[in-house]
Amino acid sequence: MTFKKTAFTKTTSAGYLANHMARLFGHGLHRRIQPLGLAPAQFMTLLELWGEDGLTQKQLVERLDVEQATMANTLRRMERDGLITRCPHPDDGRAHQTWLTPTARNLREAATAAAQAQNDHALSDLSEDERGVLLDLMRRVVRTMKDSEDG
Repeated sequence: MTFKKTAFTKTTSAGYLANHMARLFGHGLHRRIQPLGLAPAQFMTLLELWGEDGLTQKQLVERLDVEQATMANTLRRMERDGLITRCPHPDDGRAHQTWLTPTARNLREAATAAAQAQNDHALSDLSEDERGVLLDLMRRVVRTMKDSEDG
């Protein structure tokens, strides 16, 4: 597949636009979940744990594609804030499982509603079909970049 060559600027760079869009999404999400006492890194960690409670730090690092130190700091803050507890893994003495507290479980509805509101706002100028196309294209680009990292 060939692409039409255009001058490389911030408005023609997929990387620049994706990064800019991600920062704007992040700022909007932060404003919406801050009243719940959450930060974006905590929210994305909670999304994983709401889907599967009891994950290890290593599993969270892999699923969220973040640095080990970043995840360790996020989990430490979440434990301090009463969102998670960590217990030794029964089969791996070096690992700890991360478990949601009732406080974190009770935040699920409000936090996901806040994230949905941010998504709805950001995509409000797109039709339903355009939203679907955008999401499909984003998933394909992410998959391509992940595959090239793994290969």
